[in-house]
Amino acid sequence: MIFPVLSGCCRFGGQEGDRGNARSPLLEVRGNIELKKPLVKAPSRLPLPGTRFKRGPDQMEDALEPEKKRTRGLDTVTKIATSQSRAPALTARTQTQNQITAPKVPKKTGPRCSTAIATVLKNQKSGPAVPAQKPGAAAPPMVGGRKPTKRPAWDLKGQLCDLNAELKCCRERTQTLAQENQQLQDQLREAQQQAKAQGAECRTLEGELARVQAQAEQGQQELGSLRARVLELEEQQCTQEGLLRELQKEQLGLQEERRGLAARLEEQERRLQASEAALSGSQAEVASLREEATGQAALLVEQGERLHGLEMERRRLHNQLQELKGNIRVFCRVRPVLPGEPTPPPGFLLFPFGPGGPADPPTRLSVSRCDERRGTLSGAPAPATRHDFSFDRVFPPGSRQDEVFEEIAMLVQSALDGYPVCIFAYGQTGSGKTFTMEGGPGRDPQVEGLIPRALRHLFSVAQELGGQGWTYSFVASYVEIYNETVRDLLATGTRKGQGGECEIRRAGPGSEELTVTNARYVPVSCEKEVEALLHLAHQNRAVARTSQNERSSRSHSVFQLQISGEHTGRGLQCGASLNLVDLAGSERLDPSLALGPGERERLRETQAINSSLSTLGLVIMALSNKESHIPYRNSKLTYLLQNSLGGSAKMLMFVNISPLEENVSESLNSLRFASKVNQCVIGTAQANRK
Repeated sequence: MIFPVLSGCCRFGGQEGDRGNARSPLLEVRGNIELKKPLVKAPSRLPLPGTRFKRGPDQMEDALEPEKKRTRGLDTVTKIATSQSRAPALTARTQTQNQITAPKVPKKTGPRCSTAIATVLKNQKSGPAVPAQKPGAAAPPMVGGRKPTKRPAWDLKGQLCDLNAELKCCRERTQTLAQENQQLQDQLREAQQQAKAQGAECRTLEGELARVQAQAEQGQQELGSLRARVLELEEQQCTQEGLLRELQKEQLGLQEERRGLAARLEEQERRLQASEAALSGSQAEVASLREEATGQAALLVEQGERLHGLEMERRRLHNQLQELKGNIRVFCRVRPVLPGEPTPPPGFLLFPFGPGGPADPPTRLSVSRCDERRGTLSGAPAPATRHDFSFDRVFPPGSRQDEVFEEIAMLVQSALDGYPVCIFAYGQTGSGKTFTMEGGPGRDPQVEGLIPRALRHLFSVAQELGGQGWTYSFVASYVEIYNETVRDLLATGTRKGQGGECEIRRAGPGSEELTVTNARYVPVSCEKEVEALLHLAHQNRAVARTSQNERSSRSHSVFQLQISGEHTGRGLQCGASLNLVDLAGSERLDPSLALGPGERERLRETQAINSSLSTLGLVIMALSNKESHIPYRNSKLTYLLQNSLGGSAKMLMFVNISPLEENVSESLNSLRFASKVNQCVIGTAQANRK
């Protein structure tokens, strides 16, 4: 029968799962049985039956030493062959010893160990018998006091005794360790209680320490405050002492001054007595002067009333004179021939004299036109066709800028009286509109246009009226209308090029006054400010090269001056706007087409310009015919100028024409349009007064 060594299995059965991948001894035994490998015999250390050999403590330790080594080497399994006849006796004896030592075995035994023992007992029944040692055989003797040799493999009883002894020692050691563990746990609990008590005491001490530290910090702060206060009081004391010394010095000086003043007082008293005598004589003279001043004041009030009446009469007569001239007036101006241009043929433009002869300013214009497409039967060219036009005033090519302004100076002054005034220049590109309104290049006073001259005149008249109690304020704006888009010509910095964001809106709910959103309104009071605005607007205005003019204005520019007047003494107020408009070129589409890649853009510009000019003509005709609906909103130009075109407004139109024969077609179109406007009559103007 085959018996595997069970000493390590029973003891360390519970630890077998912790060995990881180590192979169990029982599995190795089972594998050896299946493969029927030859077993290796090992000497037994169990005592033979019948011997009375007793082991001492030292010998027990020596006996346990090999067992411990075998326990550490459980992976190596020793196979023992015993005889079948001895197996029952050995089994019985082993069971008896197990019954005796059963109470000492620990309750927790690994399941693998129990299974292994059952397997071994089962194999003992079917295994071959091995002859047992005789009962009278003694244990291997000790040689020279050395430890006994290893027990043979068949000495299971001796091995079991060794295991029991070792188990007893382990139990005693376990009991000792348990007692020590209990003592340590008691000590730990006691230490934990002490730690809790000390922790509570520590927290109490920490709270006390924090409180003491806070008190100490507060004390330090109070001490610092007191020190600062002491220093401050010391400085105040030094200051007070210095002030006291100064006051003492000042007191000494005042005492000296008092003595001097006392002497002067005596002198003044003497003079006062003399003055009182002279005063009594002067009082009578003052009374007579007061009576005279009262009379002068009454006369001054009378003169003021008379002057105010005369001023009102002047305004009335001035307005009546302007109405007699017409609330819609048309002036025609022919620009001179520029260097490099062909001289027009004689008789092309004629300026007939007025009823009073050469002394009267010209009011008529005659244009001759030769049509090459027409001819007589004989083949001779047809005679020239003459077109006659009559306007309120005609300015020949030699007219100066000051002569032109002299005719409109009184109309400009009407804006100070509270009448809206609108002056605009109309004509084809290159006919001199911009020159008429803004002037020539440079700062030559001889070529200044209507805008700087009009503002200079207004500033001068406002200063004169200031002596009569009137005060005026002026606010200027300058916008252009390009392709039905309003742009601010006074924009600077980052606002340049953002004129498309400007819109025409009412100044307020229920207000008839119009304003342009996002546009600059600049207060002006002198000529230099106006010159700076004109220069800035000239740089920002949209211009382009066309076939009619190298530098052509492609937009309507509108200079607006808001005038507000007030007479505080009489509680009078007046307000009006002066609009000076430089219209874009009025030529038809074909002659004005631009050359180059921008042809479509120029075409769109020309269409927008002609549409707005047509709307302007329709508005003037509707005002003249007293129609119920005036199409102001058909164009941004007429919508912006609606308060200066109808109602109480005064309007003047300059029609500018070219003296060249090649431009006769556009000149005739401009003159025909101006003639229609000149035939319109608008109702009587009324001043905007409060």
